[in-house]
Amino acid sequence: MLLRSSKKEAVSGRYEPPERARPAKPFSRTKQIMLGFLVIILIGSLLLELPISTKEGQTTDYSGALFTSVSATCVTGLVVYDTYTHWTIFGQLVILLMIQIGGLGLITITSFAMIILRRRIGLNSRELIRESLNTPQLHGSVRLVRTIIRGTLLVEGIGALLLSIRFVPQLGFGRGIYYGIFHSISAFCNAGFDLMGYQGEFSSLTAYTTDPLVSIVIMLLILIGGIGFLVWDDILVNKYHFKRYRLQTKIVLVMTAILVFGGALLFFIFENSNLLSSMNAGEKVLASFFASVTPRTAGFNTISLSEMTNASKLLTVIFMFIGGCPGSTAGGVKVTTIAVIFLYIKSYLLHTEDCVVFNRRLDKDAMKRASVIIFINLSLALVMLFVIMATQDFDPLDVMLEVFSATGTVGLSAGITSQLNTVSRTEIMILMYLGRVGSLTFAMSFTERHTTGNIRYPEERVIIG
Repeated sequence: MLLRSSKKEAVSGRYEPPERARPAKPFSRTKQIMLGFLVIILIGSLLLELPISTKEGQTTDYSGALFTSVSATCVTGLVVYDTYTHWTIFGQLVILLMIQIGGLGLITITSFAMIILRRRIGLNSRELIRESLNTPQLHGSVRLVRTIIRGTLLVEGIGALLLSIRFVPQLGFGRGIYYGIFHSISAFCNAGFDLMGYQGEFSSLTAYTTDPLVSIVIMLLILIGGIGFLVWDDILVNKYHFKRYRLQTKIVLVMTAILVFGGALLFFIFENSNLLSSMNAGEKVLASFFASVTPRTAGFNTISLSEMTNASKLLTVIFMFIGGCPGSTAGGVKVTTIAVIFLYIKSYLLHTEDCVVFNRRLDKDAMKRASVIIFINLSLALVMLFVIMATQDFDPLDVMLEVFSATGTVGLSAGITSQLNTVSRTEIMILMYLGRVGSLTFAMSFTERHTTGNIRYPEERVIIG
């Protein structure tokens, strides 16, 4: 029996199977990570909306619950409700859990759970770990997860113990231990949530401005959480041998030192005759260092932002935009991005072909990526800044603090967060989310890489500057 061939087969003389529908492309690893954050945010918002989460025993309006959930998961610290006066212990624990997950990353926590359960971690899971931790290579990703979890538990545990030394005599044993744990996790994850509302709503750590124990411990937790997990690993492997460190570790440590000490000096100068005027020399230094550390990107404050000089507010905005380090609990454009920009500016001005630092040549793609990251983040912040200022009547510098605080997932505010309308709240939530997952990562997740083949178009110069 002869089968009737298709018209295409009759013409070509050979059989060609019918075209099959192409299978749908799976989510990219980047989209999986972003979706994971969204799931945590939605679950958290539903839990915070419950009457059991509020001290009044009433349902929280969903926009407020969602804002708090986004802020906690994106480890920002901007709040429309004071954490102590509005939320019950249950609500506070939900917030604390979201902070921990948001700080370490859902992929890191689930990977560690698989390690404990002795489940095999496949290639795709390892790629997810590499993507979420922003590590340059696949090798050693599982070992890095172990280091991160163990290091986190150790540092947060020591921090909680040291903070409890101050809180237990003030608040009693049980409550003092709880406060120690809460603020240790919040500081290490660079979140900025606090439970000091019993001293006054939205007071943060202003009662501990001159307390060296609380201030130093919080600063160290912020810095350790914000230098990056790869830096941890490098220091653990190479100890104190600076020359053996990776280039990224060297840049991170040097830039962190410059920003911390340089920032403290500038804050000291700007506030010496203002907020620091009533303090002695040691207290001024302590408050200045805290004001320098916390904008990158923790959100605690020991001096009132609303009463700062305009110069200090502007410096805070700049520090919030810079942020912490790659692969850490911190946000911002990252110190390595700023370092790369300055290094390439130096290289261009000196007419050197290569950009060299610590006897290593930076790849040219680093400059492109750094420029794009700064442009995207700055553009987003400026657009949101214009919209908020067009819809609400606030002091422009206070709005700048709010917008750049959300962009850098910092949490510092001049006190206008609770006064934001629905449009402004939505914008701030978008900024916090993009600040945590990365605005460039978010943008690139919706674009596909296209190959250009061997075709290159003629080059023509464009006048710049």
